[in-house]
Amino acid sequence: MDAWLSVIVLILSATPFFEARYAIPLAINTFGFAPAEAFLLGLLGNIVPVILLLRYLESVEERLSARFAAFHRFFTWLFERTRRHSERFERWGALALIPFVAVPLPVTGAWTACAAAFVFGIRFRYSLPAIAAGMVIAAVLTTLGITTLTTLLGVLGDIA
Repeated sequence: MDAWLSVIVLILSATPFFEARYAIPLAINTFGFAPAEAFLLGLLGNIVPVILLLRYLESVEERLSARFAAFHRFFTWLFERTRRHSERFERWGALALIPFVAVPLPVTGAWTACAAAFVFGIRFRYSLPAIAAGMVIAAVLTTLGITTLTTLLGVLGDIA
């Protein structure tokens, strides 16, 4: 398979809203990747920004808040409403991230889950495994769904 196509799948998997849930079908149906290869590339591309977001969102917020009063007021307002529940969200909120990411629908992906983990103060050690588990489930569902659909359409096309 062309290396550039692999890079395209990795980059698309890393982008918000596209993620692995759209990169996998593209890789299989448009680029001709084997399902296992599309699955692995999609998952790899999707996990990289998750690690970076979970690691660095807080420091970005701190720098913005230190430099700009408007950001400081916004984040203070936001965290007063969300992080007062952080002890409960620490354990149980991380578990809620799994099905949130696992459902392969628009706006329920890993990027949104990273934002939720940040807003609710769910630590890296809890949020990363939960988001990664949801990503694996979503990628499996997407890969199985697209291969099943492609097979069915091929069979129906042969009948017609």
